Amino acid sequence: MTILPPEPPLSDGVVTLRPWGAEGDVDALVESCNELAIAQYLDLIPSPYTPADAKTYLDACRQGWREGTSSNFAILVDERPVGSIGLRIVDPEHGVAEAGYWVRSEARGRGVASRALRLLSAWALRERSVERLQLRAATVNPASQRVAEKAGFTREGVLRSAHYNARLDQRVDWAMYSLLPGELPQS
Repeated sequence: MTILPPEPPLSDGVVTLRPWGAEGDVDALVESCNELAIAQYLDLIPSPYTPADAKTYLDACRQGWREGTSSNFAILVDERPVGSIGLRIVDPEHGVAEAGYWVRSEARGRGVASRALRLLSAWALRERSVERLQLRAATVNPASQRVAEKAGFTREGVLRSAHYNARLDQRVDWAMYSLLPGELPQS
């Protein structure tokens, strides 16, 4: 089941979400994914991150849209990619999806990630018929947790020692958050 990207792209006037794959996206991904603060938490991506890795990711993004299993967006500010946000279907039969995001250092602390998460959440819960949107944030990453809370997500608990992060050389706890259709913040 192909998912069609929203047309026009999702935007709140400050942040715009559009599917990855535009000219220049390989360079933007390579530059971003080699930032220490991104690479240390996204420990499942290659490091160093190369143009070949970015092309593989873009192919996977296109495949996710085609198969209806995921939707990955570039987060744009002033038409420039400053981050990424995505939706992965984890239980299609029961309408459960999971969100994930990151933003470059120059976009942090400006509300960019929480704006992007609100846009993605509204689209997923209204347009995609998602019944539960969840996300996991490492408890050692308080900024990611603040993004979820500012976007209206409810912290449900902590998955203790849920993941071994080789780059941090430690097991990490994940805070689990969720947002349901009736809980969408008013814009």
